[in-house]
Amino acid sequence: MSFKKIITLSLAVLMAMAMLVGCSSKPSGGNEPAPADEKVAATVTVWGPQEDQSEENGKWLQTMCEAFAAAHPEWELTFNYGVCSEGDAKTNVTTDPAAAADVYMYANDQIPDLIKAGAIAELGGKTVETIKANNSATTVNTVTYEGSVYGAPYSGNTWFMFYDKSVFTEEDIKSLDAMLEKGKVAFPLNNSWYIAAFYVANGCTLFGPDGGDAAAGFDFSGDKAVAVTDYLVDLVANSNFVNGDVSTGTDISAFFSGDWDYQKAKDAYGENLGIAASPSYTLNGELKQMKAFAGSKAVGVNPQTTLYAEHPEIAVALAAYLGGTEAQQAHFDSREVIPTDLGINVGDNALAKAKMDTMSYASIVQPLQSDMGNYWGPAQSMGDELVAGTVTHANAAEKTEALNTSLNTAAVQ
Repeated sequence: MSFKKIITLSLAVLMAMAMLVGCSSKPSGGNEPAPADEKVAATVTVWGPQEDQSEENGKWLQTMCEAFAAAHPEWELTFNYGVCSEGDAKTNVTTDPAAAADVYMYANDQIPDLIKAGAIAELGGKTVETIKANNSATTVNTVTYEGSVYGAPYSGNTWFMFYDKSVFTEEDIKSLDAMLEKGKVAFPLNNSWYIAAFYVANGCTLFGPDGGDAAAGFDFSGDKAVAVTDYLVDLVANSNFVNGDVSTGTDISAFFSGDWDYQKAKDAYGENLGIAASPSYTLNGELKQMKAFAGSKAVGVNPQTTLYAEHPEIAVALAAYLGGTEAQQAHFDSREVIPTDLGINVGDNALAKAKMDTMSYASIVQPLQSDMGNYWGPAQSMGDELVAGTVTHANAAEKTEALNTSLNTAAVQ
């Protein structure tokens, strides 16, 4: 055999080996069945909130896990359940990842710390394809860090608008300016979680357009930001604007908050309660869609457990299932956990529809960057000054540039 043929054959072998390694670098999501003569036996530890395991709510977690097992007869699965709220996942999982759950539910803002502890697995393949197909881009961004997806989201965290349907029509609620002509509207302008909605609507960004570019920092600069500040000066001066919520004053016909204030809204507006995604506002003759910050709750996989070491496909497949369409529908039906999956049927539930609409088109991901902590103080100060009237048309450009400088100076300290 010639030297040239030997080299060609060797390269072909190496390429084939590389392809095999590449294909096995990420879990497939459990889509490949085991050989007919094999049946994998495995014990899976799953952690979730108490509410999802209670008799009152139909034992959603246990029910879904058993349904998953029934759908995978190639695996003989036994489940161990532990109680851990999404908010406590970071603490409980990172304390001893090897002894923690194989699959657990968590709040998305914990992703950087979970990654640092090596306690959450990157997802790939068909699992990620399905997550992207079933959820809005913003929802997917809530579980994306440095370009990789780290969980299956199942419920959003954001804010929207409650309003009095006897005051505003369905056409009115599309425009903040139209609403201000007909009734009092409350908005917490000096709350930094809310004020960004106006600036982002006109092209201002936090760590790039999707929140994933740490080097980009904050861009609240130039004419695009000054124009928003000028608008907010006029907003505060409007006699129908109230800084706060429905409890701040009398005759307030709309306010902005999340599902945690549903009862407050129901008490205020009764049968006339309407709920919708935030409206647009008119800036220099153009409509600008207000965009709330958004996060999510998701199902993650722990890569430090024995199950993951031996059968990662089981852990990944279960996480994908618990965050998938069937489980989200059951979650909503059992205890009204508002889904992120755009294919879920929520019927005439206005609260669910408003939250899902917000996640779909009226929000941006709240960035997971470490420098995001430098945003809250300067943004609140800007809101305080606007409400106090110390920001005016005469100094709007100066105040806006000072805000941008403050954000980015703090970010590099």
